[in-house]
Amino acid sequence: MSQHPSTPPPFRPQDHPQTTTVLILGILGLAACGVLGPFAWSMGNKALREIDASNGQLGGRDTVIVGRILGMIATIILGVAVVSIVIVFGFAIYSASV
Repeated sequence: MSQHPSTPPPFRPQDHPQTTTVLILGILGLAACGVLGPFAWSMGNKALREIDASNGQLGGRDTVIVGRILGMIATIILGVAVVSIVIVFGFAIYSASV
């Protein structure tokens, strides 16, 4: 029997150091504390730029994208909530003065 040389496993780059942080901030921003959404969005943008600039040396791009999108959604919901509160209080103050 002849032995076949084993092929090395495919190269998997190390994940960006902030991959998990961006994902957790995105999840928490959406589920519990909307204020974290903008941080996930901002950190996700920065991590994606660094991953793209690393020429394949950093991985975790898909995870960062998920965290970033969750951060975007949380930020939009936060913005809608703030505008809604301002409108409600504005009407309440206007109604009380009339």
